[in-house]
Amino acid sequence: MLFLIRLNQLSLMAILSQLVCILRGDDIYLTVGGTQAIEVIASVLARPGANILLPRPGYPTYEAFARCSNLEVRHFDLIPEKGWEVDLESVEALADENTVAMVIINPGNPCGNVFTYHHLKKIAETSRKLGILVIADEVYDHIAFGSNPFVPMGKFGSIVPVLTLGSLSKRWIVPGWRFGWIATCDPDGVFKEHGITKSIESYLSICSAPATFIQAAIPEILKRTKEEFFLKIIDITREAADICYERIKGIPCISCPHKPDGSMFAMVKLNLSLLQDISDDMDFCLKLAREESVIILPGVAVGLKNWLRISFAMEPQFLEQGLERIKAFCQRHAKSNA
Repeated sequence: MLFLIRLNQLSLMAILSQLVCILRGDDIYLTVGGTQAIEVIASVLARPGANILLPRPGYPTYEAFARCSNLEVRHFDLIPEKGWEVDLESVEALADENTVAMVIINPGNPCGNVFTYHHLKKIAETSRKLGILVIADEVYDHIAFGSNPFVPMGKFGSIVPVLTLGSLSKRWIVPGWRFGWIATCDPDGVFKEHGITKSIESYLSICSAPATFIQAAIPEILKRTKEEFFLKIIDITREAADICYERIKGIPCISCPHKPDGSMFAMVKLNLSLLQDISDDMDFCLKLAREESVIILPGVAVGLKNWLRISFAMEPQFLEQGLERIKAFCQRHAKSNA
């Protein structure tokens, strides 16, 4: 199995080449999907009194593992009116001498945003100023289809050390593969100097590794997958994002402040003043599921009360049908004078 891990670390260089920083096989640590990568990082960074900065809205698994590791969680805001950019002023206000890292998710889950080069550089410069590292969740790195091209955070590894988290399953749209990684983008050797790389290695030595048959299959997966496959995924996802954004415009009680540029999700704001007998986002989602058999995520689950996360990762005809059901639900629950 050790041979397989070494072989596939080298094979992964083809996937990770866009990280821009110079990577060796020893800079890549294989995990059982992106979830285990999050668990490893939270455990490695934990120490008495430490805190970590997480985005709001964000991916709740980070908070779950941080709390399991006794890391204090502090949330910085993403600004919907600015394409869900990081509120860097709130980052600076939250950080102190016990802050170990900040997490960014790019392309965004749950927001569907893609950060610009300029904004990522500002994040790196702010993190350097605060003396904290950046955890860059880039599991959707190949699903960027809007006006902003995807830029890997590793490009700024010379400014601030970066731990990049990735996942094979997102690019190939096969969740069950459960194959992820942590890549250290750290040309100045900060992670090695402070024992972080050694801690990652030690933690992984007592954990389950990715299934060996998946590891063994990676060279063939990389070799046999044609570029047309990825282009088709981008085309389908772009079409679905367009449908989602345009159809939401026709539903008065919800609004999407920013058209998705990547991943598979959109965050939409719920206007409760236009609805009757709906108390909040959770109530909206429960009644929608019961009455229309449509499942969407209440915003409170990702940190934003009275928002909704809609996934458009489906065939266009089913997406349109689902959005029509949401529209019918909203019309049925609309206030008579709205």
